[in-house]
Amino acid sequence: MERSEIDAIPPEGDVSFRQRAVEPERAVLLVIDLQKGEYDAENRPENPKGQYLHDRVRDVVIPNGQRLIAACREAGIEVMYTVIECLTKDGRDRGLDYKISGIFAAKGSREAEVLDELRPGDDDIVIPKTSSSLFNSTNCEYVLRNLGVEYVMVMGMLTDQCVETAVRDGCDRGFLMTLVDDACATYSEQRQREALVGFKGYCRVRTTDELLEELGQTPAAHPAALSA
Repeated sequence: MERSEIDAIPPEGDVSFRQRAVEPERAVLLVIDLQKGEYDAENRPENPKGQYLHDRVRDVVIPNGQRLIAACREAGIEVMYTVIECLTKDGRDRGLDYKISGIFAAKGSREAEVLDELRPGDDDIVIPKTSSSLFNSTNCEYVLRNLGVEYVMVMGMLTDQCVETAVRDGCDRGFLMTLVDDACATYSEQRQREALVGFKGYCRVRTTDELLEELGQTPAAHPAALSA
């Protein structure tokens, strides 16, 4: 993305500019809050809301995430992770909203670890956060600028909370955002759909297969259908 291309955008705008394919050397895959404190593969929740989220993460997000991460590594694209994790063991540094909501993962705890199925490599960047928006409460933007990133692909959970705020705030900070629809999860299909309607003007929306094709990969078999 060259300065001259940005300067050429007409005063009335050009929404097609947001649909540009990622440039691998200037791109990152951002994996948001897919951690052990938010998903437990061994224990399926009893309440329907929790069951939907659990099953979507297991059946859709993890398989697609594995494909995306592998494709990005092959294409030389940085894979960056965020996790909910306090800077302290008692969580005194959390934002007020997280304190009110009871969202807590202690410093160095198992709950703050990325899921084993999507685990970071030895040299991958993992940024802890204690608010919904990583751009507001971490040095993520500084790190992205240092890496020369202009295109941010986003996957993770929850679609209508931490993922959404990352997309909106990343857009406002001048990054071209791509939301990977079938690599994100929230508590219901309705909430997933409504979230995409609400923030689609801040990003482009792609499926895993569409991104794999864009990156020159051959899409593999689709993950299993979401469990009832």
